Amino acid sequence: MTETLTLTLPTLVGPPTSILVGAGALERALGSGHGPEGQLAPWLAGRTVFLITSPTVRRFQGTWVERALSRHAARLVVLEVPDGEAAKNLVTAGKLWQALLDAGGKRDSRLVTLGGGTVGDLGGFVAGCFLRGIEYVQMPTTLLAQVDAAVGGKTGIDMPGTKNSVGLFHHPAMVVSDAAFLATLPGEELKAALAEVVKVAIVLDPPLLERVERDLDALLEGDPVALGPVVTAAAGAKVAVVQRDPTEQGERRVLNLGHTLAHALEACLGYEGLRHGEAVAYGLLFCLRLAVARGLDPQVAERVRRLLARFDLPSLQTLPGAEKLHPEALLAAMARDKKARQTGLVWVLPTALGAWRPVDDIPMEAVRRELVRFLAQPL
Repeated sequence: MTETLTLTLPTLVGPPTSILVGAGALERALGSGHGPEGQLAPWLAGRTVFLITSPTVRRFQGTWVERALSRHAARLVVLEVPDGEAAKNLVTAGKLWQALLDAGGKRDSRLVTLGGGTVGDLGGFVAGCFLRGIEYVQMPTTLLAQVDAAVGGKTGIDMPGTKNSVGLFHHPAMVVSDAAFLATLPGEELKAALAEVVKVAIVLDPPLLERVERDLDALLEGDPVALGPVVTAAAGAKVAVVQRDPTEQGERRVLNLGHTLAHALEACLGYEGLRHGEAVAYGLLFCLRLAVARGLDPQVAERVRRLLARFDLPSLQTLPGAEKLHPEALLAAMARDKKARQTGLVWVLPTALGAWRPVDDIPMEAVRRELVRFLAQPL
């Protein structure tokens, strides 16, 4: 990935978050430059640093990252958590808090997350609660985390049947999205992550949608030249929104496009068999149907549908546990979603490319009828 990006994200509490994206981002963060470049080395210096990662990520990325951190930290303590969404629970968080205490963690200790969105969500939550909050850095190793999950300060864990239902806003001191982390990423993970890019493109950056349409084959092959500007544009678009609405009181809700149904699909399947990005793709397809009924140009919806059809999404009808995906179960899961309000579900619906609005007056019966049609023919 040849493009690089350095962004600064203001936060409500504490210093702003520096975001380094692109080739050599970790080296630049540890270098001797001024500002965000060179910020990581003094942040680590003289501190006990806790590195939270998963076995798979550590196998591929751990050696060089641990070596780089150890050159600057007084002590490095590596804490492994299970791979995948199953790690994001109170039991795992409790074990991590105890491990931090047992290893002598203090208010000025440091924490680094190395992994995908689940590791970042969990590690950020642990950092935000430990001793009422310690500083941490995110090193996202998946495309999905680099373009979405690691940006914005959201942390959290899951409770039974609900995703990210317990959490807090705790902004990292820095996000280091090094292109080297993506080199070993499977093609299926790249494909799933690009659904989040499509989400951003629909409502925030129509030229990005054109780029994904044009370069999709190269993107799915992991071509660094193609991925560079896509990661840069998607992360930059999200940063701009979060700068204006850091705690999701208004505009930041646009980033939830497609996630109401996506989270319900994941919950009903027990977080197995469907990657988050794949669930988001189906959530986008469903929202486009609702949006067309509310005035979106059908040609816009068809354009996005054709693009997502090229992703070769796993069939909802043949997934393990597909029998759990019925309208009543999905409606119940959506009602438990953290984005739901006392007044009901709030949908983020595109009104045109680059435009959107929140909608909270769609009757549940109308949603149920559309779900029946959608489950019969999602694409």
